[in-house]
Amino acid sequence: MTTKTPEKTAPSTVSEHQSAPPKRRRRILLVTAVAITVLGLAALLFGGVMGNPSAASGSEPTMTATQIIPLVILVVMFVVATKWPLNIGVMGLVASFGVGYFVLGMTDKQILEDFPATIVLTIIGVTYFFSMAQRNGSIDIIVQSCVRMVRGKTMLLPWVFFLMAAGLTALGTFSPAAVALLAPAALGLAYESRIHPVLMGAFVINGAHAGGFSPLSVAGVLVHDIAHKNGFPIDQGALFLASFALNFILSALTIVVFAFLGKLRDKHANEYDALETPRVGRPNGQQLFTLALILAILVCTLGFHMPIGFVALSAGLLLAFVNIKEHKTFIGGVSWSTVLLVAGMITYVSLLQHVGVIDTLAEMALALGAPLLIALVLCYVIGVGSAFASSTALLTAFIPLAGPLLATSSLSASGTVAALAIAATVVDVSPFSTDGALVVANARDSDRQRVYKQLMMYAGGVVLVAPALAWALLVPTGIM
Repeated sequence: MTTKTPEKTAPSTVSEHQSAPPKRRRRILLVTAVAITVLGLAALLFGGVMGNPSAASGSEPTMTATQIIPLVILVVMFVVATKWPLNIGVMGLVASFGVGYFVLGMTDKQILEDFPATIVLTIIGVTYFFSMAQRNGSIDIIVQSCVRMVRGKTMLLPWVFFLMAAGLTALGTFSPAAVALLAPAALGLAYESRIHPVLMGAFVINGAHAGGFSPLSVAGVLVHDIAHKNGFPIDQGALFLASFALNFILSALTIVVFAFLGKLRDKHANEYDALETPRVGRPNGQQLFTLALILAILVCTLGFHMPIGFVALSAGLLLAFVNIKEHKTFIGGVSWSTVLLVAGMITYVSLLQHVGVIDTLAEMALALGAPLLIALVLCYVIGVGSAFASSTALLTAFIPLAGPLLATSSLSASGTVAALAIAATVVDVSPFSTDGALVVANARDSDRQRVYKQLMMYAGGVVLVAPALAWALLVPTGIM
């Protein structure tokens, strides 16, 4: 689950005279994404009529004005959030009020009836605790302890950071937070060890996505709750394993491609002057207490199935008493932008469900008559769109579409939802996303433009391959 950076985030990491070509490339990619999205929607809207003309005589589902208006607003919201640095969750809440109150005549209580309080609490609790763990150096201890395990075998470093990122997100850390914590050390060690920085950055991001759908993570809870609410509960453990396996496979393929291109060792990586990773000694009392609390969170949530939002808040409050003078800065570590994004999008999508938009779109999709084809189209639309818009927002909008498809076909619910979730997140290696931009930002100053270009090329390959790979391994096989 991730939020995107504004349009100027990635280009701003390079000098102004170098920013024009990336902007042109971004426009080309944006036009391509919009074209694919429009074609996908056109296939859903008109494919049934073209494939079955007799259905158009009266049985073909049609949309009413009260369904078309909120759907058009949703598309406009995605376009605006892609073009400008505006939180789509805020737009979702405002649109929920405008459509619900003025178009549907709903009260404020009715509009907020499906407000995701549990998910919001989970986001607040997890980001509150892990921001404190990062500030007091506990995360640095975990990172450096894992790095020491390779004992000079430098080509194992990407896999070490992959596992560390997966571990952080599996515990509940957001993928951008995990990448932000690990990218400075990962890129620094890449330059020192002559490993290609794009390869190392890709492994950090893939690792963050590998653990991003664990039963403890916000994204895992989000996907499970949306699926359960729409009547097709999924196996959280299977979702986690599928995400881990697909990102592991993608990372292994990345090694193969870089080896084939002769890019495993980077001849340009001499030294990394900006490497300032502190060498920590023995953990102090506060760090030991934090590590004990992380263990306690695992025991409570995995062993006793306690809600991670309340558990993380409780652990954070205990840790705050140890360093009460900095409590205001700890509150600032809560990912309020993600809270707004998730709350706004889920509330608005619930409104779309209330007026029947999701059901009508699903009926139009089913008119195509090929469930496997529909699932593949959804994987590519959500994957391409996520390269420019919020992965979380797209998940909240697209997973409900799978409900009627699963109800009228033999497709596996867990496999189909897992394919959609993975397709929406693996493309966050794009330098237009928060994760990709963090990798670019931590590259050496003189090397930043090269890393930006090559990371964008790598992201293009992921966009082309990953959705099809997720679909091929999880949907037709019925493995989940």
